[in-house]
Amino acid sequence: MESRKAEWFKPFPRRIPNRVFATVYSAAILALFYRHATATTHRGFFISAWMVAADITLAFMWLNSQAFRINPVASRLHSHPLPEDLIPPALDIFICTADASKEPPLRVAATALSALAYDYPPEKLSVYVSDDGASELTLFALMEAARFGKVWLPFCKENRIKLRCPQAFFGSGSVTFDSQTLKIKELYEDMKRRVEDILEKGYVGDEYRTKAFSRWGKDFTSIDHPSVVEVLLQSGEDIDVASCSMPNLIYVSRQKRRTSNHHFKAGALNALLRVSATLTNAPIILTLDCDMISNDPSTPQNILCYFLDKSVNPNLGYVQFPARFHGINKRDTYGSEMKRMYQINPEGMNGLAGPDYFGTGTFFNRRAFYGGPSSMIGPIDPDHLVKNHINDQAILELAHDVTTCDYEKDTNWGSEVGFRYGSLVEDYYTGYMLHCEGWKSVFCNPTRPAFLAEMPIALNDVLAQTKRWNVGLLEVALSKHSPLTFGRRYIGSFMAHCYSYYAFGPFWSVPIMFYAFIPQITMLNNISIFPKASDPWFFLNIFLFLGAYGQDLIEFTSVRKWWNDQRMWLVRGLSSDLFGTLEYISNLLDIGRRSFNVTNKVDDEEMRKRYDEGMFEFGVSSPMFVPLSTAAIINLVAFLGGVLQFLKDRGLEEILGQMVVTSMGVANSLPIYKAMVLRSDGGRMPAKITIISLVLASLLFIVISSIVNI
Repeated sequence: MESRKAEWFKPFPRRIPNRVFATVYSAAILALFYRHATATTHRGFFISAWMVAADITLAFMWLNSQAFRINPVASRLHSHPLPEDLIPPALDIFICTADASKEPPLRVAATALSALAYDYPPEKLSVYVSDDGASELTLFALMEAARFGKVWLPFCKENRIKLRCPQAFFGSGSVTFDSQTLKIKELYEDMKRRVEDILEKGYVGDEYRTKAFSRWGKDFTSIDHPSVVEVLLQSGEDIDVASCSMPNLIYVSRQKRRTSNHHFKAGALNALLRVSATLTNAPIILTLDCDMISNDPSTPQNILCYFLDKSVNPNLGYVQFPARFHGINKRDTYGSEMKRMYQINPEGMNGLAGPDYFGTGTFFNRRAFYGGPSSMIGPIDPDHLVKNHINDQAILELAHDVTTCDYEKDTNWGSEVGFRYGSLVEDYYTGYMLHCEGWKSVFCNPTRPAFLAEMPIALNDVLAQTKRWNVGLLEVALSKHSPLTFGRRYIGSFMAHCYSYYAFGPFWSVPIMFYAFIPQITMLNNISIFPKASDPWFFLNIFLFLGAYGQDLIEFTSVRKWWNDQRMWLVRGLSSDLFGTLEYISNLLDIGRRSFNVTNKVDDEEMRKRYDEGMFEFGVSSPMFVPLSTAAIINLVAFLGGVLQFLKDRGLEEILGQMVVTSMGVANSLPIYKAMVLRSDGGRMPAKITIISLVLASLLFIVISSIVNI
């Protein structure tokens, strides 16, 4: 196959200006630290120490961020026809779910249907669903999806439908409801009704129970149960209404014991890796979250060029698609698009060794899970052909065997083979270790999103998710595999700094906490901590402030979305970054216990309405809201105090720097003030949080005021 590397990969023109700006900005940072070292203005020991610590952290994180800007490269899929004599390789698709109460079985079933409906030879396509919650409700929903799929798949292919998730298709608003479409919708509504009835009951009734549910006995629980492997569709045996073969659909719930370490999602993925190797052993694997639907049925065909054209990348380990979301409101209130994480930064890594692994929307070379490109490890030959039917009794017994708790005992699964253990962010850690072993990756961002995902619409759920990420990131950052030490030796300085940007991300809480409280409280105490507006050093601070924000803004296409994204950066710094760091420390001291909290994906109609209107959703008495509310109160009081000082002829030039910081704090806190005082709906700030924050703000003012002159 002719190489099309030059056509697929296009460097961004901004890389040269980025390098020039980085040089100038670096000089400004050095000048700032020279100022810290030589300043004669007495600010007090604690203020000086806090300022230096905050600015060192900001400089370190800025340095890490520049690695993404050295050589950003875009890559696009082009729908070139494949050679007619090419036999597409088999594809195994892994879908993970862990809690039926937070990840609705209907949504899991819809994701599976969108994957089953790919434009790919059905005999080459297998979908594996890992249910780590071991819910018979999820199994029932998948059985119903398998039945409905026999009419849904031919309907999609006959009508060349792009969006092949039935839930998304019928709710898109652009559907023409002819007689055929109405009939299919009626069948889908019947399927939904049956599943919803079972969900409401909380169990599968006798009228629906088959042999597949025989393992759900009296002693069967979500944390203590035997392995369950059920073939729901078998290619070559199951036929759709158009007399075409169906792809394989396999339900897997690995064995759980209360006394065993299950390694969360990484353990579930490794179980799927072994089960799929036993049943189908496809050389290409796609991993998906249970809420991430296919949005382009031609994606598997299109990515083959990356894997089959060895001149593009001979050590290609995986192709990563961006996480794109549907249902985001116009303002993107919580910065849920995560454009920097899922689009801008991966383009920067694309010009190096390739993007990190996002945990979903990723096509893997199966071989990458068994050692480096030139050193294979592992008990299973990824190139062997599975010749037996997947429903063969001996094959199924082996599939059950490889999902038992004891199977990985005294093996290198999770350390050198498969998805990696040791971090709650198994995706980041796995991608990082694959790069260290010598594998490369490609970021592919087609014009039409290949996948669409759901995102949390409540602030507490958003912060709980990022708090878990922060715990896992620190587990890598402060381990023997830290990107700054281990990574630098194996992937080079630029890639090491890219991975360090994420690994040390929780440290953002240090400068954000400082700038959220200290300038404000010192201003209320008539203490200036920044140079006067007439001092030339003041313009250095302004350049550093505007330069960092300006460079960030340029890379966003929408000012409103940029504003919400930077606001959420501040919000996370005062909440999930801080609490994630504290949780990591408690785990390290054996005070707490590592846990994997599943993000809630259940919608509430009233909550959805408020979210669509762009309102912040507080509603619950979360401890993570306390620092946010406390900072909002202190910034508002300091802003009003600063105005009074100016009116009393103190002179604006002495407090201008502090007023700029305080004004930014007030502007970013507007949703919090509304939630505290003006709202009466279910998403308002709980009165308990407001009272605690008022008390804490008063105590902070007293304590910090007493030590600022020390």
